[in-house]
Amino acid sequence: MSTAPKSQSLRLAELVNYQESSVVSRQITKAESGNVTLFAFDAGQGLSEHTAPYDALVHVLEGEVEVSISGQPFRLNAGDAIIMPAHEPHALKAVQKFKMLLTMIRA
Repeated sequence: MSTAPKSQSLRLAELVNYQESSVVSRQITKAESGNVTLFAFDAGQGLSEHTAPYDALVHVLEGEVEVSISGQPFRLNAGDAIIMPAHEPHALKAVQKFKMLLTMIRA
């Protein structure tokens, strides 16, 4: 899918839609230095534990998610954000359906 249009106002939560029993993503922008991706998770859906070579910022746009970083759970709601450190195991699970903006910076 193409990235979001540039030089115009974006309503981020409206750029990705929920799908039953699914995780949906849409890349907003991508560059060699990093990328920004929107996600919509149906209730109960998640991403299993994994690591990434770069820090990643999760910003919750709506709903509620449990983010686990190195085994420590964090409950986030709309407006909350957390940085998942590089090389630390992390996982996400939708407590209720939620949308998030994921910003990955390669440095």
